[in-house]
Parts: sequence; structure tokens; C-alpha cells
Amino acid sequence: QVQLVESGGGLVQAGGSLRLSCVASGESLRTYTMAWLRQAPGKEREFVARISLSGGRTSYADSVKGRFTISRDNAKNTVYLQMNSLKQEDTARYYCAADSIFGTTSGYDYWGQGTQVTVSS
Repeated sequence: QVQLVESGGGLVQAGGSLRLSCVASGESLRTYTMAWLRQAPGKEREFVARISLSGGRTSYADSVKGRFTISRDNAKNTVYLQMNSLKQEDTARYYCAADSIFGTTSGYDYWGQGTQVTVSS
């Protein structure tokens, strides 16, 4: 069982930056693909970024490419999302999710509680 706890969200002015953290407990993340997703009020949850087991491969939603960077430190059992040049459209609750390489489910195996990011103009 993996427990994920996000932090780092808050209120930031457009053009500013935030760094989100996702700390795992209960099990090492070394065998998990990690991802960040977000959900704004009245909208479906959408993919933001994903990172491979050792961090060598990353992927991003088109809307955040060039502005967001996902990274991981397996020694610290932590995943990060560096968010730069923030826009009002980035306002959402951001969730950390883990996908085990040994899992048989179609979706993610574990989710964090989320952290709110609000971008003002």
C-alpha cells in the first residue's frame, strides 16, 4: 500500500511559479510510474505530466509543455512538479498518482488527496 501526500499549492500571480511535491510512504516508488493530473471545477480530470521509473522518460500535456517539469527523487520517495509561467487556465486541484509496473489495473493504483493551485491575474 502506498500513501501519497501532495503539498506546495497555493495562490500565485499569473506568470509566477510554484513547485508541487508528492511524498510517498508505505512503499518505495522505484517500481511506480508517477504522474500529475488536475481537475478544475466543472471539468473532467486531465493528464498533466508523467515520469518513468528512473526519470529517464517524461511526457506532458500540450497545454503545459515548456512550462512545467516533472521530476523524481526515488531516494527521497518524492515526485515534483515545477510549474513556471503560470496562467489562469492552470487553476485546478492537482493530484499525484502512482502506477505500479506489476499492477493489472487500467488506471492508476494510488492517488493523493490533491493540492489546490489558484492563479490570479
